[in-house]
Amino acid sequence: MTTAREIMTRDATCVGENETVADAARKMAQLDVGSLPICGEDDRLKGMVTDRDIVTQVIAKGRDPKTVRAGDLGQGKPVTIGADDDAGEILSTMASHKVRRLPVIDGHQLIGIVAVADVARALPDRPVGDLIDAISL
Repeated sequence: MTTAREIMTRDATCVGENETVADAARKMAQLDVGSLPICGEDDRLKGMVTDRDIVTQVIAKGRDPKTVRAGDLGQGKPVTIGADDDAGEILSTMASHKVRRLPVIDGHQLIGIVAVADVARALPDRPVGDLIDAISL
């Protein structure tokens, strides 16, 4: 069966945990993406930051994106998928955590991102339709 390693987008760009939310927003705009992994000084994944996080947790609350650190938005243990996990596990993890993108980890190293679109291209329609139903509730 198809694995995360086979369908992921490689070379995911991180925003550092000590970089500002404004820095994260600039990177998102440059890369034309809606989310970035947050990486720590130890090169370990600390979380994910989305454009929605920036709007709802920073801008809407009157916080200054030039002073709020990206690491402040990464809450709890990040939801990830192993590089060799199969498409069924990817779908299950996305559905149970209601996420559209998963960082792909090999050991403790971030090696890519797998998105719903990646899974959709790799699998028949029905499992992807079930996923969309699960994460859209």
